[in-house]
Amino acid sequence: MKRILTAVVLIPVVLLLVFKAPLWLFALGVAGLIILTLREYLDIVEAAGIKPFRWLTYAASVLPIIVFLSSLWPSKALEFFYPELIAMRWSMLVPLLALVFGIPLVFRKDLREGYIAVAASVFGVLYIGVSLSLLINLQRGIEITFLIFLLLSVWAGDIAAYYVGKNFGKHKLAPIVSPNKSWEGAVASIVASIAVAFLTMHFRPQLIGLVARMHGLSDKGLDGHLLPSIGLIPIICLGIATNVAAQFGDLFESALKRGAGVKDSGTILPGHGGILDRIDALLFAIPVVWWYAQLAPFLRS
Repeated sequence: MKRILTAVVLIPVVLLLVFKAPLWLFALGVAGLIILTLREYLDIVEAAGIKPFRWLTYAASVLPIIVFLSSLWPSKALEFFYPELIAMRWSMLVPLLALVFGIPLVFRKDLREGYIAVAASVFGVLYIGVSLSLLINLQRGIEITFLIFLLLSVWAGDIAAYYVGKNFGKHKLAPIVSPNKSWEGAVASIVASIAVAFLTMHFRPQLIGLVARMHGLSDKGLDGHLLPSIGLIPIICLGIATNVAAQFGDLFESALKRGAGVKDSGTILPGHGGILDRIDALLFAIPVVWWYAQLAPFLRS
């Protein structure tokens, strides 16, 4: 019952942020989600016997969002169809991560696990900070359909995998990492994701028009040049690639917890465990969908 009640509360909040929240508020929400998720990830790292650079990991993960938010006020970046791109901020920070985490290592007293501590901290920035930040790019303009697809794909894939795996699953997918997952459930999850891809891309103009009107903007100009149709094969590839990434994201987080001897990443969500337990699939799927959204103008039918 706790699991259902938590979902009933969280899903409307997520949808409200996606469809209605102004860009600055959505970005703040993403920053808060990054901090909470990183906290659970770093707890797992410490449970594995590694002492990461906790506060530096927090700072590096939200710095691009802070810079992004500071650029909103004097500019016209709040326009619906042309938001400022946060990916540009990350392109400037990522090459400096070795330097950012290498300097404090020099002043650490215990250097025996220095390399592992730096690696775990940098990975946390890439795994959680970069991935979740890309949601901001997908929350505006024609790319919002990919954000809608992303959420619906992961939710539908989880539901299909659970019910098909529970009733028909006979062949274990990853028995060491997640004994309850089956190949039958995994295939059902992929099929569900492809179906969601078809529906989302088919109603793409209507979805964009709906969001534009919710923000009090006109959806005129959504012609073939701005919103090219996407071919059948690319849509199938979108569904498969997103779902496969999501399933590996789920399995990867399970592997991290098993390696550290941890059952749940946290207890913040009653009936669900931690935040990382709920969004582990998204963390691998978001970059895949973001890359696909960048290629979408070239995938004409």
